[in-house]
Amino acid sequence: MMNKLRKLISDTILVVIGNAVLAFGVAVFAVPSRLIYGGATGLSFIIEHFTSFNYATVVFVINMFMLVLGFVVLGKKFALGTVLSSFLFPFFLGFFESFPALQNVTHDILLASIYAGLCTGAGLGIVFRLGYSTGGLDVPPLILNKKFGISLPLAINVEDSLILIGQVFFSSFEGILYGIITVLVSTIVMDRVIVFGERNIQVFVISKQHEKIAEAIFDEIDRGCTFVNVTTGYFQDHQKAVLCVINYRQYANIHDLVMRIDPTAFIISSEIHSVKGRGFTLPNIDLVKEENRDI
Repeated sequence: MMNKLRKLISDTILVVIGNAVLAFGVAVFAVPSRLIYGGATGLSFIIEHFTSFNYATVVFVINMFMLVLGFVVLGKKFALGTVLSSFLFPFFLGFFESFPALQNVTHDILLASIYAGLCTGAGLGIVFRLGYSTGGLDVPPLILNKKFGISLPLAINVEDSLILIGQVFFSSFEGILYGIITVLVSTIVMDRVIVFGERNIQVFVISKQHEKIAEAIFDEIDRGCTFVNVTTGYFQDHQKAVLCVINYRQYANIHDLVMRIDPTAFIISSEIHSVKGRGFTLPNIDLVKEENRDI
């Protein structure tokens, strides 16, 4: 019960931080520089241009409408995970907009487009990393995916493209180019934030000395490993390969260890994300105690 409460509190704090960072990028860099934008924010720019409504108010109305639509079509679990962002993002937009000094942080549109992308990517990445949605125009693609099986990335890209095209008519060609920079930076940063701290290396070792290599990995690197049955292509030999997941600091050690035992070993290394289990998200097993228990 306490663990669930701690997770709820930590998730809530991170959602608040994520929405604050996202709103800061929009209100401080994107809006003053009139950069084109996707999602509910981009749609609000279009509506603000043709009406007298403030974009922060429009974002709030869009979020509330989409929250109700999401609740009806996608269920209460979606609504509960998104309701906080639906209120927080418009609130922070209005909050940062109320400080005139923040509207003049930079007059360099290139800097504005880069930092708008950084803040947007970081804010969205924090929220998406938790498995939540920022609400707004995330909802229609989710509905299309659930009801009609349409690819979620495809639906999101088509939706954002239409919104960006809608802003072309009142944006300069230069502003469009800078807006593209914002979108690219945002996408890269968001991907990095989502997997931040979870990157590891998977090492696959094919060697006749697989048992010695596995034992050395246990003893010297304190990592578990798995034997995988393989058949060599040329000689058609049936043997075992060693599969191990390590962090970046341990890669040099395991490489030297394998080369010391079998200089002819075939080693494949690749970057992986989101490793779950013993030694990563669960405590290591004390191998000495396990051996004594079996005796």
